[in-house]
Amino acid sequence: MANKTSAGSSLGAKFKNMTDTNLLLTITIVVFFVMYIGAIVFQGKGFLKPQTFMNILNANAALIITACGMSLVMITGGIDISVGGVAALVSMCCAVYLDFKGGNVFGAILIAVGIGIAFGLVQGFLVAYLEIQPFIVSLAGMFFARGMTTIVNTNPFNVENEAFVALKDTRIRIPGLGSVNKLGKYVPAYIEIGVVVALLVVLILFCLLRWTKMGRAFYAVGGNNQSALMLGINVKRTKFASHMLCSFLAGIGGFVYFLHVGSGSASHASGMEMNAIASSIIGGTMLTGGVGNIIGSFFGVLSLSTIQNIVSSAGLDEAWWTGITVAAMLCLFLVIQSVIMARKKRALNK
Repeated sequence: MANKTSAGSSLGAKFKNMTDTNLLLTITIVVFFVMYIGAIVFQGKGFLKPQTFMNILNANAALIITACGMSLVMITGGIDISVGGVAALVSMCCAVYLDFKGGNVFGAILIAVGIGIAFGLVQGFLVAYLEIQPFIVSLAGMFFARGMTTIVNTNPFNVENEAFVALKDTRIRIPGLGSVNKLGKYVPAYIEIGVVVALLVVLILFCLLRWTKMGRAFYAVGGNNQSALMLGINVKRTKFASHMLCSFLAGIGGFVYFLHVGSGSASHASGMEMNAIASSIIGGTMLTGGVGNIIGSFFGVLSLSTIQNIVSSAGLDEAWWTGITVAAMLCLFLVIQSVIMARKKRALNK
């Protein structure tokens, strides 16, 4: 009995001593697994197939990348709602370049990266050095990107460039994973190239935030600007770097999105910025800054997509049901964040 009591108290002490970032990350991961297991139990064996999970990754590779970039900005206390517009602009520019200008895939990648860097330079400068509110700056960036997308081309079309189509249709098979279809044939699970890019981005940014001076500066600036200045951190340069990286990743995410859909359209990536913000919040990134985790953002995207799949599998195909469930999830995680902040304040007052 004494051993059980001591074990319980030890577990409670570990829970209390967890950082806000790790606590929110743990909650996000637990919620995702509970939802996915619930989907398996209540929605049938379709969710048991490895390809179902792989399809979530395939469909959301671009969102994973943009959500990671959004998390960087939110950790520093900012926000960027232009990422969806940037992704749409990248998609349209690359499509026009490949089909109408006789371009190649490498050139399209350079265009995507160039657009992302251009938005990062302008928005980062306006936010960091001119101290304009990031919401206003990125709102202007969103309108500009959407407008430019329409100027580049107004009509949606599918890209027929052979090299691009070959790259788009490339599938990476996962050894040992697969399922038997209705015809009794074994079908191996696969992922698209965009998923590999997304996972590399998650890994690189995780290492950047955890083990580099820049990552520590992001958290310090988001926690308290004045304290960061006293520690010798260049706050303006750090904010500029966060917006630069976010827009750069929006450019990469735009190309990954383009690689998935294979077409150009002014309506592409509609709502991506809101989904990126929602995924970051669900993943444990606080709007107030200073708290967040890239792995959490990754699971935030998976959680968001899983709940959408559950709603769709339940036969609730109307768009408002998805919106309602996402809103409920956001409210849940905002309440959790509020509870954690209250816990932190009580600890500081003791």
